[in-house]
This record gives sequence, structure tokens and C-alpha cells, in this order.
Amino acid sequence: MDTLAPTETEGSVVDRETVLVAAVDVALLAALIVVGQRSHGIDPITQPAASLETVAPFVIGWLAVSVLAGLYARGSSMGIVQTTRTVAVVWLAAANVGVLLRASSLFDGSAEWPFPLVITGFGLIVLVGWRIGYAVVTARSGR
Repeated sequence: MDTLAPTETEGSVVDRETVLVAAVDVALLAALIVVGQRSHGIDPITQPAASLETVAPFVIGWLAVSVLAGLYARGSSMGIVQTTRTVAVVWLAAANVGVLLRASSLFDGSAEWPFPLVITGFGLIVLVGWRIGYAVVTARSGR
């Protein structure tokens, strides 16, 4: 049985590889934010609500924009240049959505300068970097 076989769900097709890529995207984004919190003295173990309230706006922004942009659409395998361009544009939009949500009354926190610049820059490095690596590996394996 192929572990990457597509699964039919209510008329849409979702393959496990896409779900895995999305899970890694979200995990790396959450890890990036937790590392940032740790550098500011916030311990995610003793203050899980604070961590969740910081991570949530950016994960929401990332998932909303990436789905709208078709980043996880089945059959959307891209070359390295297209991957770099698409993930960078999606993250720039998602980071702005995350900053707006974080600064709103929906979440406890703020988006004071230079936080938007820092989260956008480090998010680009982490998300684009991992996706380029993944695109190189999948291109070499012929997927």
C-alpha cells in the first residue's frame, strides 16, 4: 500500500504528502514564534496560553492565504524558482494577516515596531528555506 496515495474526501482529493508539507509548514512557523518568545523570556511550557495567542494569528494567516493561493492544491508541484516565488508571496501576505490579527482585539498582544519586520524576515528565511530544500529533494527523486 502506497503511503502517499490520494484519499477521496467529499469530492476533493487530498494526498498525504500535501498534508505532511502543510504540517511541516505550520510546525516550523510555530517553532519560529516559540523561539522568538523564548528570546523575550516567555516560556511556552509555563505560559502555554501566551504562546498559543502569539502562534495562532500567524498560523491562521498562513493557512488562509496559502489555501486561497492554491499552495496546497493537489498537483501543484512546482520547480525551485516557482516554489521560492510562491511561498515568499504567500508568506508576505500571511505575515501581514497575522500581524493585523495579533494587533486586533481578538488576540492579547501587540505588533509594535520592529516585530512585523522581524516576523516577516525570519518567516521568509524559515518557510522559503525549507520549501526550497524540499523542492530540491523531490526534484532529485523524480516526484
